[in-house]
Amino acid sequence: MKTGVKEQRSQQVRDEGNKEKHEITCRGKSNNITGNNDSKRGRTLKPAIIVVDMLLDNLGLERKGKGEEEKIIKPVAAFLKECRQLSVPVIFACDSFLKDDFIFQGRMKPHAIRGTDGTKPLPDLEPQPSDIILEKRRFSAFFKTDLDQTLRTMHVDTVAVGGINTHFCVLATAFDAVCHDFTTIILEDLSAAYKREIHQSFIDTYRYSAIYPILRVMKSKEFLSEYRDLRDLGIGD
Repeated sequence: MKTGVKEQRSQQVRDEGNKEKHEITCRGKSNNITGNNDSKRGRTLKPAIIVVDMLLDNLGLERKGKGEEEKIIKPVAAFLKECRQLSVPVIFACDSFLKDDFIFQGRMKPHAIRGTDGTKPLPDLEPQPSDIILEKRRFSAFFKTDLDQTLRTMHVDTVAVGGINTHFCVLATAFDAVCHDFTTIILEDLSAAYKREIHQSFIDTYRYSAIYPILRVMKSKEFLSEYRDLRDLGIGD
């Protein structure tokens, strides 16, 4: 009889443990920008969009529309248009290298040389005078630039990052954003790598990482929907 009671107690402990794990999993899978409705109240949200390396030298004017990086051009353009209508700042982080830059000592071929048209954002994205063009010498948009100061001047507390390539400059920018204490979102449908499987592998790796929800992965429609909801609650700026 004592054995039966012990087994019953053990089963009860296991059931409670499984219930707790399930609750943690459910909480972790909430993709809201600021969590549940209770946690939203009393908080502020001021996002900015960082579009990484969608340049003439990286994508060109003559395209077949079949490459993974090319497929996101129209969706990015449409997304930016909506963001501008919501008064969300748009920042183009653009490669801008020197001719004899150290970075070209590897396999990377010279491109996006400072002072040339190749460093400019794609015309397809319809850059506006209100947008910020940020020149960068390395992968991250934060590395030795004034981006941190610029974002804080605009009272930004959240950045949403998209562009190319997911596994290099987009990820480097996202990590640096977290390191500068910005809540960070990788826009999975507005980021790309030259191979779909590379993009998906990195997106899946960081979807629920150890620093979630400081760093999150969201689709652009989810981001816009959540931001509009927060504005309606008087939280989003």
